[in-house]
Amino acid sequence: MRGNLRYLIALVMAAFSFATYYCNRSTNEVTGEVQHVSMSADQEIALGLQAAPEMAQQYGGIHPDKAAGAAVERIGQQIIHSTKAGQTPYKFQFHLLADENTINAFALPGGQVFITAGLLKKLSSEGEVAGVLAHEIGHVVGRHSAEQVAKSQLTQGLTGAAAIASYDPDRPGTIANAAVAAMVAKLLNLRYGRQDELEADKLAVDFTVPAGYDPRSMIKVMEVLQQEGGSGRTPEFLSTHPNPGNRIQELQKEIAADYPSGVPTGLKQ
Repeated sequence: MRGNLRYLIALVMAAFSFATYYCNRSTNEVTGEVQHVSMSADQEIALGLQAAPEMAQQYGGIHPDKAAGAAVERIGQQIIHSTKAGQTPYKFQFHLLADENTINAFALPGGQVFITAGLLKKLSSEGEVAGVLAHEIGHVVGRHSAEQVAKSQLTQGLTGAAAIASYDPDRPGTIANAAVAAMVAKLLNLRYGRQDELEADKLAVDFTVPAGYDPRSMIKVMEVLQQEGGSGRTPEFLSTHPNPGNRIQELQKEIAADYPSGVPTGLKQ
């Protein structure tokens, strides 16, 4: 009897998780993709603005070089004003972080975009900076953070249901089943992360050319990341970012598909 009740509770929990996830549907105005998200654009903007100061503080705050920060902002806004990203409700701001040692760039939901001084000094051209910022803009307009929240809620609900269904208090060894379920959920969410990275790369190819930048500069960025990664990289299937070498191949395919006759001339590299 106790086991049947446990299975019933697990079934109800799983059904509720599925229903909550799949009933929230919207079409992304930039990508055309049907997405399952529960946050509105205004909520994304508010969340990003709230988190921005704390995230900046983790990287030593905003860089004191105002000219360099203004250049990052100028490049980012040029991409926004030249592409569909500027037609979204998101409020984009671009920040140069003071951390000289960490090589990173990231975007918060709603349009707060950051690049560390450590990454900026590794880049050799304005086109490469544009490629990095366009990639992060892709994350924002792709609503990847909102998707991750919704997917995380789904997998957590299913993991909880699996744990309830599989755990038998009379057999303590079954608690291992819950640990396995939790690991599967984690790997699923990591897979979503890699897919988001590749979509952001694709959007960056779409965004750089209208803004006057050569999309092939992104390949140079990947080469920098590959060189900095060294030989001790985390295996790709346990990383939220695809291997830079694999991303180079995907970028080459996207650029060739978008410009079969060759990339337009006169673009900044």
